[in-house]
Amino acid sequence: MTTANEHILYEPDERCPLSVSLAVGFQGAVFLLIATALLVSITLSGDSHGEEYLTWAVFAALIINGAATALQAGSFWRFGAGHVFFTCTMAGYLPVTRLALAQGGPALMASLVIVSSLVQFLLSAWLPLLRRIVTPVVSGTVLLLVAVMTIPIAFDRVADVPEDAPAGAELLIIGAVLAVIVSLGLLASGRLRLWSPILGIGAGCAVAAALGIYDIQRVIDAPWIGIPTGGWPGIDLTPGAEFWAVLPLFLVVSLVHALKVVGGGIAMQRVSWRRERVTDFRRVQGAVNTVGAGTLLSGIAGTPPPAVQEANSVSFVTLTGVAARDVGYAVGAIMIGLAFLPKVAAFLLAVPSPVMGIYLMTIMGMLFVEGARNVLQDGLDYRKSIVVAVSFSLGVGFQSQDLFSEVAGEVWGTLLGNGLAAGTLAAVVMTAVMNLTSPRSLRLETELDISALTRINGFLQRVADRAGWGEASADRLRFVGEEVLSSLLQEGASEDEGKIRRLALVVRPSARTVELEFLSSLEDENLEDRLAYMGEQTEVPQEHEISYRLLRHYASSVRHRKYHGLDIVTVHVEGSR
Repeated sequence: MTTANEHILYEPDERCPLSVSLAVGFQGAVFLLIATALLVSITLSGDSHGEEYLTWAVFAALIINGAATALQAGSFWRFGAGHVFFTCTMAGYLPVTRLALAQGGPALMASLVIVSSLVQFLLSAWLPLLRRIVTPVVSGTVLLLVAVMTIPIAFDRVADVPEDAPAGAELLIIGAVLAVIVSLGLLASGRLRLWSPILGIGAGCAVAAALGIYDIQRVIDAPWIGIPTGGWPGIDLTPGAEFWAVLPLFLVVSLVHALKVVGGGIAMQRVSWRRERVTDFRRVQGAVNTVGAGTLLSGIAGTPPPAVQEANSVSFVTLTGVAARDVGYAVGAIMIGLAFLPKVAAFLLAVPSPVMGIYLMTIMGMLFVEGARNVLQDGLDYRKSIVVAVSFSLGVGFQSQDLFSEVAGEVWGTLLGNGLAAGTLAAVVMTAVMNLTSPRSLRLETELDISALTRINGFLQRVADRAGWGEASADRLRFVGEEVLSSLLQEGASEDEGKIRRLALVVRPSARTVELEFLSSLEDENLEDRLAYMGEQTEVPQEHEISYRLLRHYASSVRHRKYHGLDIVTVHVEGSR
């Protein structure tokens, strides 16, 4: 395979010197520390539980996010991505967490966060089954709606200054933050660009301090070392109508963030190795499970849920060249250690509201761009354009109009009239309709054994006849089925003879192309990696390599995805009438 990332100094499996791990890990910990403290503060702003609860929420979030980041670096059972994958409190949850706080307070939010973690665990287990329903178009549309609904909250923070502040103070602060973030983002390169949000926050705080609206006394009064003695809000164990009304929104946002982890996990595997490798979806499932564990712990602790910073994780590894797992362990340990330094948290919590607001606006702008990228990921034809246009319009429209309160009551009207719920439901329903109206798939189930070849050949011949293909194209289709079966049998040859392995063949025919999906349980070797390896060899192939070479010759594309307990080989075969 070709060299993909020559700049990588330490791959995930390589040992990294302690000095390098600590130095690079401290940079990552600073990013997560600032983002976590600010976003927890923004989420809980205006909450009636006061300073004690806010201090506890920041303390718990730092420990949970640090532990999750460390766990992501390793691999324990079905947890962990095996890569440097930053976990942090994220703004994407902000609209639903603030809604839960308004409806029932922190105890209600905690219960909802706990239940929503189940979505992430289920997505990890069902990842192969949901890929055709929760598509990039659906997840991208949800991200667009989350960004649009959060920006007004950011504007409220921007205008929140003390009454005795100098006239135009908020404008000066906004100008300082934006000047640094935009100038570095447009003109800087390398690591300096990565630091632009933090430097922008620093510039805003400096201007606020000069104007006399930075609460330095809060920092002075905070102890150097300690833990919060109170503030845990508890968990609402008797959910009422408010719980059931807000729960669907939490489930949707939790699902979308889990899907973002899937995309981020794929990207991290792509940038962390010097030589290009095929995505190991078992690691992706481990990343999703780890985020689910962090969400569960956040609910128990009563703090806003975490998510993975996919873009920052990829940028961090790309710019530093250090992808060693030791860095992830160092980031986690440093974050947990900083959680026991209340003066550090007090310094961040004293950041003025206008600085927090403009920081949140910048994040939401980037989230909007990320949503647009997701929508465009697999191309945007007319039908997908309709899904995005209608879903986004309904979401924005419902959010700005209170249409259901008089009909359904205040609590259920909150759900039915919520733009995020309306837009997401519209996107999922229209995507399901698209799948139902697509050409019907055909399915064959059998044992993974050479004796199944006769059934597979007969099945594929019927598929070719149904598509109106000629004899040569039908022969090519049968050859592909035979070579995939042969390849799968070779990979599974080392398994215990007493085990019975099943094979499911799903075919989606069209006039010019047939998509075949072979689903089975295999050993660790990846078929797609093997095919790429075949492309580098010039010597005479060995006998066991013949099937791989024939498969590459007959198929127009081959993709092998490995999950826990399931392998999916997707093959496209072109034909003619």
